[in-house]
Parts: sequence; C-alpha cells; structure tokens
Amino acid sequence: MIDPAAKLSISRQAIVLGISRGSVYYRPRPVSADDLKLMHRIDKLHMEFPFAGSRMLQGLLVQEGFKAGRLRVSTLMKLMGIEALYRKPNTSKPAPGHKIYPYLLRKSPITRPNQVWAMDITYIPMTRGFIYLAAVLDWFTRRVLSWRVSITLEADFCIEAVEEALARHGKPEIFNTDQGSQFTSTDFIKVLASREIKISMDGKGAWRDNVFVERLWRTIKYEEVYLRAYASVPEARVGIGRYLGFYNSRRPHSSLDGKTPDQAYFNLPMAKTVAA
Repeated sequence: MIDPAAKLSISRQAIVLGISRGSVYYRPRPVSADDLKLMHRIDKLHMEFPFAGSRMLQGLLVQEGFKAGRLRVSTLMKLMGIEALYRKPNTSKPAPGHKIYPYLLRKSPITRPNQVWAMDITYIPMTRGFIYLAAVLDWFTRRVLSWRVSITLEADFCIEAVEEALARHGKPEIFNTDQGSQFTSTDFIKVLASREIKISMDGKGAWRDNVFVERLWRTIKYEEVYLRAYASVPEARVGIGRYLGFYNSRRPHSSLDGKTPDQAYFNLPMAKTVAA
C-alpha cells in the first residue's frame, strides 16, 4: 500500500490514500482469524444492542455458539474502541494531563448549519482485518463534513479530519465529542481552542444527543460496510467514500423532511418530482 521507494514521500502517499500519516509507521499486532470473526460479530451486536456491555454481549455470543469468556469479549471491545452506550452520571476521569470539558447542549435548540458539529470513531471490519473510521458531522443537517480512516486509534487521523472540515466549511460555534482519549488530547484540543470554538463533551458512555453520530454509523454499516468484504485499506476507503458521497448528496432523510444533507446544509431546493 505504502511504497518507501516511490518518488512521493511517505507522508504524501498517506494523504493520497486517505489514511493517517501517523499510522503508516505503526505495525499492528496480528489478530487471529477467530478473534476477527468474533470482533465482526460483536460489532453487529453492538449496532443492534448499543446498551449491551461485555457481560451481555458475552451471553449473546454464547447463545449463538461462540466460545468466548467475558474477559476476552471485554479485551476485544477495547481493541475495537466500543463500549456500552447508556445514560449515567459523568463520573469518568480524564487520562493523565487531559482536561474534560462540560456538556453544553442539554436543552439547547439546534436550529441551523454550523451551529454544532459532532465527531466520533467507529470500527470497520474487513476481510482479513479492520480499520477505524472517524467523521465530523454537522448536527443540524446530518451532513458528513469530513472523514478519515486509520489502522490505529491515535489522535492523528481525528485531527486531520477536523482540520479538513474547518478548511472547507468554516467553523462551528460548538464542537461535541465523547471523552475518548483522541478528543481530550492536547493536540486535538489546540485545533479547536486556537479557533475559539466552544468544546462540549458527552459523559463517558452516555447515550445523549450524539445519538445522531451513532445513527450515522448504523446507516453506513448496514447500507455499505456489511454488504462488502473489503480486501484492503484503499478498497475500504474507496467504498466508504463512494457511500458517503451518496449519503450527502442523494440519500433523503425523514428528519430533514425528505431533503438530503447537502440540500439542508447548503439550503438547496429539493428536486421536483416528475409525474409518471
């Protein structure tokens, strides 16, 4: 995928391929075929039952004939970057040196584009491995403003996605994320703080209004990812990019009165219906 002997620098090749520059130098620990099969099933169960923790998921897997202890399920969930989503008091502690910001959107009406952006990360299964997908979403219009894929959960690919969204679409008043280490990292916070963007964070694992991003993940996976068997990172990137182009420009949303995210974000008129 990355050719050290090519004329283009490794950093430039990563940009062209749409993957995080930092992840190019990372050599992931091999994952067994059994673990990959289990991870793919955990991902689908998580989409169907987002409130399920490791104990419940382990029980569901056993019902389906999988041999997996709770510790193994918990370990794979951490590798996948997923956890149960539910309302609970904000008692989580930040990583050492990481500041946690308050949640700013409770009872706040969201009425226009670029008022609030949200960002999250999800696990994407492939034929012989997996990657992570990060996306920046305009809350009001559901439009995906930018996205990146990576083979690691480092903050680099999240920062690159945010910088692209800011360069292409200006800036939001508020930027909302969960309390993941990527979003509380000093480098990530600097990108937002330097532009005087208000930072909002959900409670760890809380099922709040970031449900919009969770719905995006569900839509992408059931309408694209689960129907494919990506053989490589470039193939996954092309497939995801193709689908997100469709999602933004052609897929109507009932929550937008039948408009597409592009139509809602750019205030474009809806196409006229042609009579049969």
